[in-house]
Amino acid sequence: MDRQSPENLILVSRDPNGVALVTINRPASLNSLTRPMMVDLAQAFKRLDRDESVRAIILTGSGRSFCSGVDLTAAEDVFKGDVKDPESDPVVQMERCRKPIIGAIKGFAVTAGFEIALACDILVASKGSKFMDTHARFGIFPSWGLSQKLSRIIGVNKAREVSLTATPLTAEVAEKLGFVNHVVDDSEVLKKSREIAEAIVKNNQDLVLRYKEVINDGIKLDLGTALSLEKERAHDYYNGMTKEQFRKMQEFIAGRGSKKQSKL
Repeated sequence: MDRQSPENLILVSRDPNGVALVTINRPASLNSLTRPMMVDLAQAFKRLDRDESVRAIILTGSGRSFCSGVDLTAAEDVFKGDVKDPESDPVVQMERCRKPIIGAIKGFAVTAGFEIALACDILVASKGSKFMDTHARFGIFPSWGLSQKLSRIIGVNKAREVSLTATPLTAEVAEKLGFVNHVVDDSEVLKKSREIAEAIVKNNQDLVLRYKEVINDGIKLDLGTALSLEKERAHDYYNGMTKEQFRKMQEFIAGRGSKKQSKL
């Protein structure tokens, strides 16, 4: 454990292989978020984004829940709508983070927890875990993206049902709808998340960062504009490549090809 909030509510550890683990650590309250926790979580992602030794990030919660949302019993200023400073906003910092973020979901991801899950790039969930939007139930207006992101992932009609009825979206249904990537046993959630992170770490890290960025930027655009964006960034990438970099890429591809041939 190399960095953590003073109250040990947001824990951050780094593995030598380039994978960082961020844990929301308030299990007695099902990892509900206080204002200081939001700030600490935002700063954790900002630090990890700057840390060149970190190549992928896993976000999880301790105990029986991923994150049960904002702590409604806390002071009035805890509401996420009050987090107006992007530097203190965990979802903004997750969206700005260049490194791939894998959400390891166990138990409940409720409202703000649901929105934090939506800010991840890849999701692994335990069997029986549930995503729930209770904004409409408690009279809280969404401000971390749930009203806009969910419909783009699972479809408008299903998103309306989830949000307007405040009924749970199970991990199994979420996987069928393309929101969750993998559903595994509770004991396998972190293991599967690490497998995905380690597969990412093995790849060209400059391209991983660029690829995540172009996917996430492009999804906000219409297809024609997004294709133009891809073409523009591809030209910039290849125009900036030195002869030595191009030679190494050719050698790497040739080496991979010869390995495949030897196995045939």
